[in-house]
Amino acid sequence: MSSNILHKLSHRPRNPARNPANHTMPKAGRPVRVPPARIPRAAVIARTHVAAAGASAAITKAGKAAKAGKAAKTALASVPVPVTVPVAGGPAKHPFLEGLGERVRNLRARQGMTRKAAALAADVSERHWANLEYGVGNASIIVLLQVAGALHCSLAELVGDVTTSSPEWLMLRELLEHRDDATLRRARVAVGELLGTGGGNAARSPRVALIGLRGAGKSTLGQMLADDLGFPFVELSGEIEKFAGCSVAEIQALYGVNAYRRYERRALEEAIQIYPEAVLAIPGGLVSDAATFNQLLAHCTTVWLQADPEHHMQRVAAQGDLRPMAASREAMEDLKRILAGRAAFYSKAEFTLNTSAQALEPSFAALREIVRGALQLPP
Repeated sequence: MSSNILHKLSHRPRNPARNPANHTMPKAGRPVRVPPARIPRAAVIARTHVAAAGASAAITKAGKAAKAGKAAKTALASVPVPVTVPVAGGPAKHPFLEGLGERVRNLRARQGMTRKAAALAADVSERHWANLEYGVGNASIIVLLQVAGALHCSLAELVGDVTTSSPEWLMLRELLEHRDDATLRRARVAVGELLGTGGGNAARSPRVALIGLRGAGKSTLGQMLADDLGFPFVELSGEIEKFAGCSVAEIQALYGVNAYRRYERRALEEAIQIYPEAVLAIPGGLVSDAATFNQLLAHCTTVWLQADPEHHMQRVAAQGDLRPMAASREAMEDLKRILAGRAAFYSKAEFTLNTSAQALEPSFAALREIVRGALQLPP
């Protein structure tokens, strides 16, 4: 048996690099080729099972991730839409936008609508609606119209008009809506009498107020009428300048139109208190302030001195004053627009006299007849 072992050892292949008998080194640059070690079959099978298990785990993990993503997407659908909420120390909300947001919330609650349903009805995004309610959404007028339509309210109610501030106001608006001017005037007179503000001036006040645009003849005809009646003649513009201590032009230039309107109302109130009988020449723009004009109608007998735009322009130019059309190359067009914008208010006067149709003397005779008849004075 020992001879067999010796025979096998003698025929066993040897690695030249390891053979101590053959001490010849491989040539430089030539790597020694070592035959790869044989991997046992069991190890190969084990590695295959490990790889398969890893692939299966990866597939399972990917499936779980997909399910988790789908669940997250479903959950996000029920999460409220994020809104732009100002952080502490950031820019303050505008008071108007805050009030608008509160009114939108209240109106939506009154209709019993969810934010999502309201946004859908208004054809705006839910995020846009949410920002609007939080007072940080500066919506366009078109969007506000859509919101008002969705909430079944008027645009005036949405923006906070005083006549929509309470149920009583809203019901009054509903009663008066779509009524003609004659009916509205009767309602205004009745309310004035109820509140003790003079209403329709049924007793015909001996204060005669001449209204109309500049150039209608208020100063000229007013002075003539005052002399005929024996009443004082009051230019309200002059009273305004006394209060302010400067000219009308300076008031408007230095303090603005709003300040001028306050002086105008104060001057009218004092004239009503001081002069039980008078002829007043009223500035043409007074009718643009509803409160002041209502006071005038309640305490004076009013006459609108009407004239065509061309006659207005000729008379104003003759006075050397193109106010309020100074430095305008379209002065006539400006005058026509002003007249068109104020005509509806001027027409609320009790009497109208067209001074364009006749000369000064016939115009005065017609005015005298109107006023004396209204005050029940002898002709």
